[in-house]
Amino acid sequence: MKEQIRRRVKTKTGNINSLLLVLLLFATFLLGALTNQLSNNAKGKVSTNNVSSESAEKTAQNDSDLLVLEKKVISDKGYSFSISWGDLGKKLVEDGVIDKTKLAQSLTGSDTMPSDVEKYLDGSNQKIELNEGNAHFWLNVLWGLGLANKNDILDKGDMQTASDNNPANFASTGGYTLGVSDAMSYYSKNTYFKLDDKQQKLVEEIAGNVYRPCCGNSTAFPDCNHGMAMLALIELMVSQNYSKEQIYDTALKFNALWFPQTYFDIAYHFEKAGRDYTKISSKELLSKTFSSGQGYAVIAKEAEGLSWPGQKSRGSCGA
Repeated sequence: MKEQIRRRVKTKTGNINSLLLVLLLFATFLLGALTNQLSNNAKGKVSTNNVSSESAEKTAQNDSDLLVLEKKVISDKGYSFSISWGDLGKKLVEDGVIDKTKLAQSLTGSDTMPSDVEKYLDGSNQKIELNEGNAHFWLNVLWGLGLANKNDILDKGDMQTASDNNPANFASTGGYTLGVSDAMSYYSKNTYFKLDDKQQKLVEEIAGNVYRPCCGNSTAFPDCNHGMAMLALIELMVSQNYSKEQIYDTALKFNALWFPQTYFDIAYHFEKAGRDYTKISSKELLSKTFSSGQGYAVIAKEAEGLSWPGQKSRGSCGA
């Protein structure tokens, strides 16, 4: 009897020991799994931190690279040209083409003209300086000059043929609100430049090669403010016997400041192709392939998603 009891106790004790062993093994397994999970979580955090750090460094590097490209397109210091402005500003005001109060309002929202551009309207013979601060001034003043100066491009060109000889409703005419009277009161009415036949042909040639990204037209069809302003710049430089290369170079600088993102994107296009923007001829950059609305649309797809760190505004066809 005692022996049977001893056997039962021994068996029961063995069962308890086996159960404890199973529980111990299970606890060990759980502890190992928990430790492994914590380790993986820690590694995941380190990995995420590394990715975030690498992403920030890459973004900073991209911004730095883009800033380098921006400086190739537009000089921080602006530009100073030897082009003589003469008393053109004063004449435009006297003829009513430019109303100084309206011009000031278009630039500052007030009746006060910025002091750095006032000199271009007082009749003193100033050299033209161009920078980010006065690019809008030159766009508006040259717009008025191109509109009012008598030229065959306005009298016999696309402005007439594309409108059944009624060019009053283009953006460059109907949208011009900077004069004392309406735009057509001044349209091709005054001779501010005396061009001989050879010079006129040169104006027409260069105008036909200079495009703008706000539309698909060349300067030979100046149906918006940028086209009309560019026409005036070309006429001015041709009248002072500048070379074709000098005129294209100057035109590119004006276009780049009127449409900065366009030319940043074009510079990026060439950078991707292994070509330096500064080595491309201005005539090529201003061509239909790159500077027209259609041409730039192709370029823009390549630069989609880029955020230019120095970009402030985009050109628009209005005063």
